[in-house]
Amino acid sequence: MRLAIITTHPVQYYAPVFKLLQQHPGLDIKVFYTWGKNAVEKFDPGFRKIVEWDTPLLDGYAYEWVKNTSADPGSHHFNGIINPTLIDDIKAWQADALLVYGWAYKSHLKLIRYFKNRIPVYFRGDSTLLDNRKGPRAILRAVFLKWVYAYVDHAFYVGSANRAYFKKYGLKDNQLTFAPHAIDNGRFAADKTGEAHKIRECFSVDNSDVLILFAGKFEEKKSPQLLLDAFITLNMSKTHLLFVGDGILGPPLKHKAGNYPNVHVLGFQNQSVMPAVYQACDLFCLPSKGPGETWGLSVNEAMAAGKPVLVSDKCGCAIDLVRQGVNGEIFESDQTDSIVAKLSLLLKNKAELKILGLNAKHEIRPWSFSHQANAILNTLFNEK
Repeated sequence: MRLAIITTHPVQYYAPVFKLLQQHPGLDIKVFYTWGKNAVEKFDPGFRKIVEWDTPLLDGYAYEWVKNTSADPGSHHFNGIINPTLIDDIKAWQADALLVYGWAYKSHLKLIRYFKNRIPVYFRGDSTLLDNRKGPRAILRAVFLKWVYAYVDHAFYVGSANRAYFKKYGLKDNQLTFAPHAIDNGRFAADKTGEAHKIRECFSVDNSDVLILFAGKFEEKKSPQLLLDAFITLNMSKTHLLFVGDGILGPPLKHKAGNYPNVHVLGFQNQSVMPAVYQACDLFCLPSKGPGETWGLSVNEAMAAGKPVLVSDKCGCAIDLVRQGVNGEIFESDQTDSIVAKLSLLLKNKAELKILGLNAKHEIRPWSFSHQANAILNTLFNEK
């Protein structure tokens, strides 16, 4: 079987899956990157810088850079992906099936409409209903999304919230397969004790102190300022807060953090450094308020590193990954009282945090690249 995979650009959360798919003896894959070759060193508006990941993203599978004629190329808007040759490129490769990542780009939507009823169209997305509102616009959006998904033969859902989204917009149970959102669990679990200790030492965090970590983009959606306000409200001794990342909220966040000696800000860190960053902390927090926090793969990373997690109920991963009182807690998004209460509960006992972290490491093991790849393979060959 020849499977054409259509996605905008290489990312560390999917490239390993493509490599696993290519290893199947009955499958030949080719990934068509629709952003074009410039996606290798792309400007990330969330981090406000050009990001070039330092883990290999193009090894072990065939790929092609598709010409993108957009005046403003990128995955941040519908007209950022315009590929005049994409359909012909896939026809020339003689694909037996398509796996399309995301429809909200001009060429991706055109593609799934063209190939519907010609070859099987598989789809991967992670949207949820967490940000849905009522009203006339919501009704129109529902009609539109049902029209879009009518062109999809089968979808791979990443978790429970994503499955509910697909069901609402027309896909049936027999059109849905669970293929979990995943990260490289082994890489984040690998022992980085020495590097982690140096990070704590750099910020004068003693072994007996508790270090809370936020890692990601400093943007409104992620709501890092809520975590900072909650931390300041708690005013607990021997407790530190570390922000790792960059973004539009960086300057005001750093300015406010500068008033508190136990609040620290570290700039953007590449993938090779992040396992040690997670292992340096005692608790990871993702306080997102949305809209658009469809999952939160940093939570997977923290759990793989053996850390308990505190997440808001606007994170798509919350319902699947967080077992309250077992490996972390969930708080009500954008509510200072709620996050303060949950932080107080978690910070009562550092020894208990270690137990929750061990539970987190165990809970995340099934959420793996191999599980995701096997789900795709089983569906492809059962429906061939």
